[in-house]
Amino acid sequence: MTTNVTTATDGAPVPAPEQRLRMDKLAPAFYQAMVAVDRASREGLDPVLAELVKVHASMINGCAFCIDMHATDARGHGEREHRLLALPAWRETPFFTARERAALALTESVTLLTRGHVPDAVYAEAAAQFDETELAQLIALITTINAWNRIGVSTRMSPAAR
Repeated sequence: MTTNVTTATDGAPVPAPEQRLRMDKLAPAFYQAMVAVDRASREGLDPVLAELVKVHASMINGCAFCIDMHATDARGHGEREHRLLALPAWRETPFFTARERAALALTESVTLLTRGHVPDAVYAEAAAQFDETELAQLIALITTINAWNRIGVSTRMSPAAR
């Protein structure tokens, strides 16, 4: 299923990558379980913070579908465009609160586990900004978006399909 999207700088249609398979159709029980886990992982967290975490992890993992979806959702919750665009350089901007910075640092560490696991300093900063229940939910959220990213990237889900 190739879809044309008009997003090239010259306005010409650009073919979206062909989706390899549909998890929702081929593994429906798993897919529905992921939807339930996703819903549960957001409980008790600020929706804007949750979407920032999802966009950031998705940017790190290169999941175009999830970047598009969660940036759109973040805007729907009132997030501003300049903050979304600054996520790859969040440390270099004054745009994020201490709480958001702790969540973004934890997101990077959990997402990039092979680069040194989750350093004690990163965990301690997150623990200073979030109570234990919130921290557990944040880790659940980061884990869940990483799972979705792996589904999206491996099956070539495309924002054109949204």
